[in-house]
Amino acid sequence: MRRKDINCRSILLIILAAVLTAALFAGCSSPGGGSAGSPDAASAPVQEPEGDTVTMSISCASILEHMDSLDPDKTELIPEDGWILEPVTLPLEEGESVFDLLLRVTREKKIHMEYSEAPLYGSAYIEGIHNLYEFDCGEVSGWMYSVNGWYPNYGCSGYKLEPGDVVEWRFTCDGGEDIGGGYMPEE
Repeated sequence: MRRKDINCRSILLIILAAVLTAALFAGCSSPGGGSAGSPDAASAPVQEPEGDTVTMSISCASILEHMDSLDPDKTELIPEDGWILEPVTLPLEEGESVFDLLLRVTREKKIHMEYSEAPLYGSAYIEGIHNLYEFDCGEVSGWMYSVNGWYPNYGCSGYKLEPGDVVEWRFTCDGGEDIGGGYMPEE
C-alpha cells in the first residue's frame, strides 16, 4: 500500500470516530439544558428513593416581583420561573439537619452555595445560593428556609429532619413578608 492511502484511511477513521463520539454524547444530554449525562425527564421514569425521604426545593421567585430592587449585575442569574431547584424527593440520612441536606444537595446538583459559621447561634448562616446573596434585592433580602410550611426562628443547622419533611429554601426581598415567613414586628 502506498503511504498516501494509509494517511487517507487514518484521517477517515479519525473523522468517523469523532462523528460517532459526538453522536453518542448528543444522545446523553437533555435538550432543555442540565448537565451532560442527565436523563431527559420526559423519557426516563422517575424512581423514588427507597427508605425514609424528604423533599427539598430552592426558589428565588420572589425576586421576579422585585426586579427593580435587584442588583443589576445579578439579573442574568434569575431563572424565568424562579426555580433554582424544583421540588425533589431525596433519601434522608440519619440525623441530618436542614443545613446538612442543603449542603449535600447543592454539592450533588452543582449549585453554588456559600455559608459561614455563626458561633453565637451555633448554626451555619447561608450567605448565598446560586450566587444570590443577602442584600442583593434590598436591605432585608436573603435566604430563608421553611419545613412543612413553617419558618423556624433558629438556624438551619439546628433543625433535625424527620421522614416526610418538606424543606423549602426561598429568597426573600422583604424580610420574609413576601414569602409568608416575616419576622418584622407590627407597628
